[in-house]
Amino acid sequence: MTAPAARFGDNKHELQRWRQRMALGLLFAGFGFLATRAVYLQAWHNDFLNEEGEKRVQRVVDIPAHRGIITDRRGEPLAVSTPVESLWINPRETNATPGQIESMARLLGKDPAQLTRQINDKTRGFVYLERMVPPPLAADVKALGITGLRSSPEYRRYYPAADVMAHVLGITDINDQGREGIELSYQSWLAGAPGKQRVIRDRPGNVVEVLERVKAPKPGRDLAISINQHIQYLAYRELSDAVVKHQAKAGAVVVLDARTGEILALVNTPSYNPNSRATLDPTRVRNRAVTDLFEPGSTMKPMLVAAALDSGVVKPETRIDTGNGGFLVGDKVIRDVHAKGVVSIAEALQVSSNVAVAKIALDMKSEDYWRLLTQAGIGAPPKSGMPGEASGRLRPYATWRPIEKATLAFGHGMSVSLLQLAHAYTAFANEGVMPPLTTLRRDAGVSGVRVMKPDTAKDVLRMLERVTQDGGTAPHARVAGYQVAGKTGTARKLVNGAYATKYISSFVGLAPVSNPRLVVAVMLDEPGGKDYYGGLVAAPVFSRVMSGALRFMAIPPDASYDKNSAPPGGAPVIPEAV
Repeated sequence: MTAPAARFGDNKHELQRWRQRMALGLLFAGFGFLATRAVYLQAWHNDFLNEEGEKRVQRVVDIPAHRGIITDRRGEPLAVSTPVESLWINPRETNATPGQIESMARLLGKDPAQLTRQINDKTRGFVYLERMVPPPLAADVKALGITGLRSSPEYRRYYPAADVMAHVLGITDINDQGREGIELSYQSWLAGAPGKQRVIRDRPGNVVEVLERVKAPKPGRDLAISINQHIQYLAYRELSDAVVKHQAKAGAVVVLDARTGEILALVNTPSYNPNSRATLDPTRVRNRAVTDLFEPGSTMKPMLVAAALDSGVVKPETRIDTGNGGFLVGDKVIRDVHAKGVVSIAEALQVSSNVAVAKIALDMKSEDYWRLLTQAGIGAPPKSGMPGEASGRLRPYATWRPIEKATLAFGHGMSVSLLQLAHAYTAFANEGVMPPLTTLRRDAGVSGVRVMKPDTAKDVLRMLERVTQDGGTAPHARVAGYQVAGKTGTARKLVNGAYATKYISSFVGLAPVSNPRLVVAVMLDEPGGKDYYGGLVAAPVFSRVMSGALRFMAIPPDASYDKNSAPPGGAPVIPEAV
């Protein structure tokens, strides 16, 4: 009975020994495989290991490019870029404490509850906490030691002249891309191209070493624009004062170099501060001088007279009977504010007679007036380089009915921007030639487009000088020591298809008359005080802006400094209906 039991015990011990040998064999085989694999990788596949390791610690990151500086025509900086940082966090990695979040919220001026929600959102691996943070403030935030908090270098645009230059320069967005004004028009010129560099990051994602620069950043190019900052500031100050004084809804001023077509100043009010993005009001961003259209009213009368002189319908000495100040066209009556009887063409412009220019228009071919307006840029964008340029409205001449033809003579039934209107008047300064507009500084002469005959431009210029003399609609436009010419406009606004008792008051003029150099256009939208005529509201602004601009540019006087050239103190102003 004992022999079988002994055999069973021997078999059991044999099985255990076999299992041990098998386990040891498998273990040694595994070690052998790993050793062979290690030798293979280290000896024959070392590059693969290095590459895989580098992938886990090396990254190629962008290097932001410095945006080009914008300067005025004299080289004074108007828009510069300063280095800033953007703070961001990986919520999946962070272990920020409530105290750290509270301290960060206090430093950044943010709501602690909002920051807590952002940081605790574990579904996201990237959250911006604040963009464009000054480096010292960013350093204070990073000193809190919050895990997963990182920063990226950026640039922020700064505008030294703030609201004075806002509508010319425009603004960049949070990603440093132009969104308005020059910043938008010349985005590709100013922006440059970001570079790339290879870096080593530690496990939290911080850059511990810069290995190489893969691609150097290409900085944006600097840009010199046509604006004279001193004239710009002067125009902004005078316009702002006038808007407040006359309780106007808004206003705009344009100053042009009549010879070169350069825009020396372009201002609007209300304006905005492009350095304060948090308080940016979209209603103030609109560049009214470029985008807003209005009926130009009597400021179009010189263009009508020029077309009539060019076509031979009238001569400078022609006299027109305006009767008792009323003129029937179909079933409509065109009226003057005061009856003047028989007047010369110069007198018609001086007192802004609607009847006189309406009669001249009806004696002309519609095509002749339409052609001159079209050549002067009415109905087409002025191509100045500013974004959002309005084309204005000028209907085809074949559709003009007699009453429309008559009212177009004094600027009703068409629409223009203030920039278009100022540009059109450069023809009177250059013996009938209009230079192309530009927002960039021009260092050489430029050829323009002939709009009217040289003698016509000279004749109209002399007539417009009478507008600023006693007995005209704009004696307050005079500038001491200079001969000044121009035209007022006081046009009713269209509201829901009907003319309301709301006005656009304007004045466009040029100086010095003996050798015209500057054109200044002024517009006030809905002056709400007791004065609303262009000669009382817009002409004084023109006088002060033109006076300062002439002296800034050292343009010599062409008249004596006496009461005949200085703006009158309380001289009566001839009122006008449009």
